Amino acid sequence: MAVTDIERGLSTAEVEERIAAGKINRNMELKTKSVRELIIENLCTLFNLINVVLAILVIMTGSFKNLTFLFVVFLNTAIGVIQSMRSKRMVDKLTLLTSKKAIAVRDGVEVELDLDQIVLDDIIRLGRGDQIPADAVVVSGEALVNESLLTGESDLIKKQPGSELMSGSFIDSGLLRARVIHVGADNYVAQINNEAKYVKKVNSEIMNALNAIVRFASVIMIPLGLALFASSVSELWDAAGAPGDSALSWCFSELLAGRVPSSALLSTVGALLGMIPQGLVLLTSSVLAIATVRLARRKVLAQQLYCIETLARVDVLCLDKTGTITSGRMEVEGTYPLPIEGVGAGEGDAAVPVDTTVLDFALANVARATSADANETCQALLNYYADRPVEVSEPLSVIPFSSSKKWSGASFAQGSYVMGAAQFVLSDRVFTQVENRVAELADTCRVLVVARVDGFTPDGDMVGEAEPVGFVTIRDEIRASAAETIGYFNEQGVTLNVISGDDPRTVSSIARVVGIPGADAYVDATTLDTPSKLDAAVDRYHVFGRVTPQQKRELVQALKRREHTVAMTGDGVNDVLALKEADCSVAMAAGSDAARNVAEIVLVDNDFASMPAVVAEGRRSINNLQRSAALFLTKTLFSMGLAALCIALPPYPFEPIQMTLINFFCIGAPGFVLGLEPNNARVKGSFLTNVLKRALPASIAVILAAVLDIFVARVFGFNQLTLSTMCLLTSCASSVSLIWRISQPLTPLRVALFVFVVAGILVGVIGLPELLSIANLSIGQMVILAVIIVFTCSVFFKLATMMDSLKPRRRHSATGFGRGVRVRLGRGGGKVSSTGSTAGRIARRVASDMAQRRDERNVREAEARALEGVAQAQPKKKKGVGAKRSRVTKSAQGIKVSMPSKNKK
Repeated sequence: MAVTDIERGLSTAEVEERIAAGKINRNMELKTKSVRELIIENLCTLFNLINVVLAILVIMTGSFKNLTFLFVVFLNTAIGVIQSMRSKRMVDKLTLLTSKKAIAVRDGVEVELDLDQIVLDDIIRLGRGDQIPADAVVVSGEALVNESLLTGESDLIKKQPGSELMSGSFIDSGLLRARVIHVGADNYVAQINNEAKYVKKVNSEIMNALNAIVRFASVIMIPLGLALFASSVSELWDAAGAPGDSALSWCFSELLAGRVPSSALLSTVGALLGMIPQGLVLLTSSVLAIATVRLARRKVLAQQLYCIETLARVDVLCLDKTGTITSGRMEVEGTYPLPIEGVGAGEGDAAVPVDTTVLDFALANVARATSADANETCQALLNYYADRPVEVSEPLSVIPFSSSKKWSGASFAQGSYVMGAAQFVLSDRVFTQVENRVAELADTCRVLVVARVDGFTPDGDMVGEAEPVGFVTIRDEIRASAAETIGYFNEQGVTLNVISGDDPRTVSSIARVVGIPGADAYVDATTLDTPSKLDAAVDRYHVFGRVTPQQKRELVQALKRREHTVAMTGDGVNDVLALKEADCSVAMAAGSDAARNVAEIVLVDNDFASMPAVVAEGRRSINNLQRSAALFLTKTLFSMGLAALCIALPPYPFEPIQMTLINFFCIGAPGFVLGLEPNNARVKGSFLTNVLKRALPASIAVILAAVLDIFVARVFGFNQLTLSTMCLLTSCASSVSLIWRISQPLTPLRVALFVFVVAGILVGVIGLPELLSIANLSIGQMVILAVIIVFTCSVFFKLATMMDSLKPRRRHSATGFGRGVRVRLGRGGGKVSSTGSTAGRIARRVASDMAQRRDERNVREAEARALEGVAQAQPKKKKGVGAKRSRVTKSAQGIKVSMPSKNKK
């Protein structure tokens, strides 16, 4: 483009021509989901579909009072929609904080435009602090550009005529004009965003477990429901005198006549509803929603409910340096005066104050003199000397920083000083004298030399040979809380990787400062030019430098292939691909729009120290839900078992109103109370496995009790009301036993909860017999009932103890080779060996279990002896003095030691 075009820019006709051709800078940033998409996402679920089908069946019977279960469905969906909307509003609000205007030259006049009004070949003017709105090429002027949000490189890049500017980067200092060369989807930042637009599957054990339970229930419900309905219809047919050829033909004739077999349909729907863990789904949504509210008070935005749980399970945390460990600003690491004799005031110059070093005087005053166009280095010096008592001297002349000279300077009454890169400020002879010192300091920081000169020429060049008076080291400002937060994750056994686009030596030095294990070993990602090299580097290094956005994503993928749960933090466009790929992504609010929109967690106050709070909330949610979910899953499992049992031995023993008593006192109330307790214990094991180990014994006990109740009722001729009463009481007894077991160790809250549950059941059974359809049992029936309760509760506690003793299996046998094959995997390769015969494997397993129990018994005995020794070692006091002894008791958090307090004299 000609020089005259630079001054004139595009004409109105040229702009309209490009708009007609579609060459406009359409907004291609990643957007948050629309309200419609959020509602559909939360509404169209398998859980909702099953409940809607059951609701339609109930409506067909005309029994509208039995539609109350839809309230749980509505509440659960509402929680999901409200949380999603809240997150959307917060992210949209953060996005509005970013500047969205640009200055362009059109028809020789500078005009302010929205970013989507820029067209191809527009001449745009950019100054300090401006964000580059579209890819462009510099046509006039010079500037230093910060591309850290795009590349992760914290060093400023010099741009001059002919240099390309990438959209999304910022002008740090200088002034230039540039011609737009890409618009819309062709921009660099848009290309990265387009790669991140695939839908990421949420990796949540709780969500996967709930989906698995709902899917399993939906598969089981169809055959069980049809069989149970057929059994109920058969009973109705018999009661009607067995008209017609069969029960099926009679049912069809009744339907054609408009007579719906309501009792059969309602009993079937009631049994099927018990198989769906409605309360568990609602409890999970409620617990996680409360966790997001708690985090919001800590300035942490959780955009997805389940991401809180995922972060608590993370075993590898990948950190971006710029914006996460560092604040994105520069800071002075230290000043290093040189003991050079003769440095002081020149002839005719005023003296530097005796209580200030020449180095401090020069740094403070050169920074103040050039502050009108302060770059990051100058701003760091201004901050450093803001509260230090260095005399302010009026500058006689000022030489601003120039990217071509690589230094800035100023003259004062006390002399003339320059500040910049040593290779550009000092002569070869002087630089050789200080080269080793510069190299030593440059290992961890950016080094600037401060030198005294005789003055400056009218063209701004130095007069005389520069004589160094000292050095100042500048580094990325490390967040004050970074070391403590990283120490926390180290203690939790989380592997930490630093992945940055910056120089690997700089990344390594910062990683060492904040305590990243293995920070001394680093790799330059430009050398990882093949997938195999990159994959191998994952196991060897924890610090990666010069990493491209695509390589960041590939590193996360390599970690996930090793079955790690990976979290990624970042704030720039260069982090978007990795954030999208990670199991849990965390972004800073001050980062790019794209990073905020793809992240599951946004740190609103840009404080990395908020991460432990997210982990704590996740742990509380997971551990409590595991305990509460056992109650809800118990009902699902025994409902399936009883439905299958009642196909052969109809009718279904529970009446709907009786299930309400069980649902509230044995499941709902204790589940919600236990689900909201404080709990910061480490998450162990699989969610579904842990829940099943607690729910299975109680479910088996309830089914066993129902079988015994039905058997006794048939033998002694008890009526249906008596049978349903016995089933209700035996089920409540097993449920209360489960609540007692999962409440260990007891706390005041748990004791109060247990008393409330028992009292509620007794009040309902004794005080409301007609409402709950409770039969008046005879003495003999009570005795039989008591025997069944004692027997089934004993079975429950025995099964629960057996489940607790089961340990995760460390070896996996493959039986496809005749006898078992043991496969051991290690770094040195795999080893395959035979496990022997089936009888031998069983014998070894029994022997191993016995040895393990013996070891556990020995440990308990040793602990008891140790506590006895502690008690005996306490000094005895005279009677009446008020001797106090320490007490060791079991608490909800583990072992609690109460120490005696000292009396103050």
